[in-house]
Amino acid sequence: MGAELPPAVAEAFGDPPTLPTARLVLRRFRPEDAEDIFAYASDPQMTTWVPWEAHRSLDDSRAFVERVLQKYRERREAEWVITLRPGGRVIGTIRLGQYHPVHRRADLGYAVGRAWWGQGYATEAARAVVAFGFSRLDLNRIWAICDLGNVASERVMQKVGMRFEGVLREHMYEKGQFRDVKLYAILRRDWRPDVGSPVPTGA
Repeated sequence: MGAELPPAVAEAFGDPPTLPTARLVLRRFRPEDAEDIFAYASDPQMTTWVPWEAHRSLDDSRAFVERVLQKYRERREAEWVITLRPGGRVIGTIRLGQYHPVHRRADLGYAVGRAWWGQGYATEAARAVVAFGFSRLDLNRIWAICDLGNVASERVMQKVGMRFEGVLREHMYEKGQFRDVKLYAILRRDWRPDVGSPVPTGA
């Protein structure tokens, strides 16, 4: 797959660049991130709206990190840990995936630990990744979905300039049931760099 990707996309999927924002640094995964990830991913309340189950042991988090590192090797998607600055604690993850080279589209996915909900971190990270997708990967469309009841995730999509496009009925089979999701998307022509750009390095 990597040979078929545009050079900029292949590079980003194999080795995602660091994206700094006002309060965060988005960087590639490292094996030692597993402990921070387990600290929030083991919270059943945090995983209410995500497709994956709460991590039951540190080994679950280590396996998750290894899966992402394997994606880098296969150039399958760009995925970052979301870290606080100063300190560098991992508080969540964000990715661009399901890339289609002909249609120049990809989907956005993110998760932030419950201790950091309501502070704008997911929006800040999403703005940086949307900006990266349009300015560096030459995407034309970035889309995202959320469960019908996930109001907080829907607000993130709205804040980064995405538009509601409809409900996909029983689109996902998660945790033993089919679930409806809301579909949001933003096009390059609708993107406002002043809303979506990350803060330059050193800011």
